[in-house]
Amino acid sequence: HLNTIGLGDNLKTAYIQATAGISGDMLLGCLLNVGLPIETLGKSLEKLHISGYRIEHIESSRGMIRGTQVIVHQEENTTHGYSIHDFTNLVQNSDLSEETKSKSISVLQKLEAAEILVHGEGHELHELGDLDTIIDIVGVIAGFESLNIDKIYCSPLPLGWGIINTRKGPLPIPAPATSHLINMSNARVVPPTKEYMEAGELVTPTGAAIITTLASFDPPSFSVNRIGYGVGSRDIPTLPNVISIWLGETEQSLERNVVSTLETNIDDSTPELIGYVTEKLLASGALDVWITPIYMKKNRPGVTLSVLSTLEYQDKLLSLMLQETSTLGVRIINSNRYAADREIMTLNTSLGNVNIKVKKINDAITSISPEYEDCKNIALSQEVPLYEVFRIVELEARNILGII
Repeated sequence: HLNTIGLGDNLKTAYIQATAGISGDMLLGCLLNVGLPIETLGKSLEKLHISGYRIEHIESSRGMIRGTQVIVHQEENTTHGYSIHDFTNLVQNSDLSEETKSKSISVLQKLEAAEILVHGEGHELHELGDLDTIIDIVGVIAGFESLNIDKIYCSPLPLGWGIINTRKGPLPIPAPATSHLINMSNARVVPPTKEYMEAGELVTPTGAAIITTLASFDPPSFSVNRIGYGVGSRDIPTLPNVISIWLGETEQSLERNVVSTLETNIDDSTPELIGYVTEKLLASGALDVWITPIYMKKNRPGVTLSVLSTLEYQDKLLSLMLQETSTLGVRIINSNRYAADREIMTLNTSLGNVNIKVKKINDAITSISPEYEDCKNIALSQEVPLYEVFRIVELEARNILGII
């Protein structure tokens, strides 16, 4: 339901056709096949200041499709397993650009959140992966930056089916961490057909973390000028084990999307119930929820519960309002909403890592807003006034991002 109004400049756009799933090495293969020089990739990875690995890229075929396969060779003493903390330190202490650092840390934080959902809050996340994990994450993000890609889209992800053996034992496909990453990002998926049920694991946790952090799953509209293919390591009999990347341009725009305002008047519920349903609506996909005091029949004080929703979540939120409140009916008002581009960036400030909401128009940053919860946690843990945390974080963010 997206339409656009042109503002002039074009955006360099990438679309990932995830026919055989998503993995970090296949994304790297796509980028190399579509024109990223291997020397540029190598120079980016050198900024991590790690050794003990070698990247091989070869032309390979799966079925009738040729593309680039990437293989990361590691020395035996580098395959002991690294934690998320290890990888985060590598990124923070690197010479990578602030954009690549921020996005790499965001991917790692998503992986950490998914692993906590699988194992529990108290579980120490050792052995997230070998060096190839951080090479895939940083290589893909730095590769998109080197190709000057402004917007990334991805097709629905095929789920696959079956059991996979890991160093921690057998796991279902998709792996629990992958499932949580997909759920956390509301990514679109393709239910397993016969071909996919016989293909094994198609979406890896690393691949899922990368693509759900970087890409939108809305169908794009853009002019294509290049296509590249990344080849997977397995030769799957039931489908070609390749994914493709389509590069092109889309007109710079403000997004206009159709949204629904769901409203109902309530005069017989307690404040606790209204607070509860508000939190549940926000957790279930609502764009915003607000309460307006009103007077109803017989001068009874009440509230109007208003919920802003995309059309995708309209039915789900409507059902929740009917189930969780005493209302007998909900009004639906459809309207157009124009939205500037926005991005969440993780910046390493003097007070610690803070997520920053960045607003962009015509590809230029027009405002930044530190994330409230991050600033609140810093204020409480370091006993600094909250307004001072906001001031310091915003000042440092402006300096890092070059905003006057």
